[in-house]
Amino acid sequence: MSTEGGTKALIAALSANLAIAVAKFTAFGFTGSSSMLAEGVHSVADSGNQVLLLIGGKRARRAADEEHPFGYGRERYVYGFLVAIVLFSVGGLFAVYEGWHKISHPEALDSWGWAVGVLVFAIGMEGWSFLTAVRESEKAKGKQSWTQFIRTAKAPELPVVLLEDTGALIGLVLALFGVGLTVITGDGVWDGIGTLCIGLLLVVIAVVLALETKSLLLGESADKDSVRRIREALVDGEAVTRVIHMRTLHLGPEELLVAAKIAVNAEDSAARVAEAIDAAESRVRAVVPIARAIYLEPDVYSAEKAAAGDDPAATPGGPGPGGAH
Repeated sequence: MSTEGGTKALIAALSANLAIAVAKFTAFGFTGSSSMLAEGVHSVADSGNQVLLLIGGKRARRAADEEHPFGYGRERYVYGFLVAIVLFSVGGLFAVYEGWHKISHPEALDSWGWAVGVLVFAIGMEGWSFLTAVRESEKAKGKQSWTQFIRTAKAPELPVVLLEDTGALIGLVLALFGVGLTVITGDGVWDGIGTLCIGLLLVVIAVVLALETKSLLLGESADKDSVRRIREALVDGEAVTRVIHMRTLHLGPEELLVAAKIAVNAEDSAARVAEAIDAAESRVRAVVPIARAIYLEPDVYSAEKAAAGDDPAATPGGPGPGGAH
């Protein structure tokens, strides 16, 4: 995913949420609806989340230094995790509390037309933000399903916006449901039920975001297609005969670390091996441009030793996680 696409989706979402938040709080002031209050807080939380992601994207672009030799790319994951915390606490838990309070102490709605009008306006604005995120995501999604895209995306911005906007649209429908039934029946319990449902929805989305972002923070490998292309690019069949073992790690959404032990010919000179390593690095960067940090260790492959088992200490040069030195 390009940084530009994520930034465009974030700005669209931020603009929509700020306008919606003002409208929702205005409607809450006229109606006293807990659904409108919960939705207003939800929009404020979403606006704060988009600001956090924009800050994270800017800080992640800082150049590498002695203290952080691989750069600051993972700051985008840190801020993505903060988004999940904000959505869970400020958005979800507040709405759950407000919904339970309203169910326990139901109140009639005043000037319900304000609530309905604002909700319809908010659905339109959130729909615009959602469609912007969908268009930008389709450029990076490829043939993946939407679930696969959200689970495998290495950049947090678009999955976050997609989930937030999806939750916002469903939440608005729930709020409309709660307000509508309260007006029809005259029973404020329905407003509380709608608010409670909004809170539970936000908690679920926040948990999904937290789990996915935690995985990125811990360090994820490249996707299977990139791993395959890197393996194929490393081997030229002459100077490099096979990949003994390889590890990949995302240092950020658009920066990949590749470490591999490659098999070279025992009779090759040091100069020949050095040329082979340089050529292999160039081939890898050609097929996977985000592979910016590449560390290759040459070794002599031994089929006899490899057949002894997977223990890297017992099978130097074998296919296990270790190898000969």
